[in-house]
Amino acid sequence: MQFSIYQESRRGTRKSNQDRIAYCYSRDAVLMLVADGMGGHLRGELAADIAMQHISAAFRREATPRLDDPRSFLQRTITAAHRAIVRNAGESGLPESPRTTCVACIVQDDTACWAHAGDSRLYHIRAGRILAQTRDHSLVQQLIDSGRVREEAVAAHPDRNRIFNCLGSQGLPRVDLSEGTRLNTGDSLILCTDGLWGPLSGKIISSAVLNMGIMRGIPELLDDAQRRAGRECDNISVVALTWEGPAARAFRAGTPATTLAGVVAPPPAGKTSAAEAQNDCLSDEEIERAIARIRNTIRRQNHDKT
Repeated sequence: MQFSIYQESRRGTRKSNQDRIAYCYSRDAVLMLVADGMGGHLRGELAADIAMQHISAAFRREATPRLDDPRSFLQRTITAAHRAIVRNAGESGLPESPRTTCVACIVQDDTACWAHAGDSRLYHIRAGRILAQTRDHSLVQQLIDSGRVREEAVAAHPDRNRIFNCLGSQGLPRVDLSEGTRLNTGDSLILCTDGLWGPLSGKIISSAVLNMGIMRGIPELLDDAQRRAGRECDNISVVALTWEGPAARAFRAGTPATTLAGVVAPPPAGKTSAAEAQNDCLSDEEIERAIARIRNTIRRQNHDKT
């Protein structure tokens, strides 16, 4: 496989960054993930952490080097991540389950398939045109579908953040799955949180990718989103891939995620090697250790409040 990949997460003007991003790959498959911990609920960053850990660890186990059924993998692992979030909340004594959006994409055999729950998006871009875009699970998207709100007005709508589908909710999330989509050389896949697509139109995003490519275009888009959002700038997170064909031995990477204490965290500036990027996927033992540390932190914080 030959592809370029770039990812970056910024805090914006928020007190903390509840977004989580990751990618990992085998010889024949690539997984990309973006999760946006929901700030209106307790510990959204915990839900995003658990989602990242469970889905990436499953990929590491099963992509040896191919997945048997990428669509089934996405459906199954996103649902399993939801159950893990709910289970962890009960075991940790949290008054409610933390929640997160999630968008994930697998590329295998020159074909992409993706899945999402919530309003984190995927764009499939070819030659400056958006060929496909996920549909947000939000009140505003319902208003757009009914013709009551124009899509251009979404960023300023007071109910923009009202999400009706996510991981960690009381019922099972609805996981929307794409069909397998054949990629052409030069196609780009952009996974992002609403911190990016909220201030920027799809036309702005696709034009930047066309004119500058993902390595230059994505940092420019992040800067533009921050400028437009101003003091209300949300966390902004992106994982972007440009497909270059099946017959290469390596890839080019920009600002991959770093692993801190076993938790996939927002990445620092800089670049890493392919070997380092491969290690971003966590083993089952690392996941359990990370969750145990999170639980201990929660217990200490609860004890300090009493």
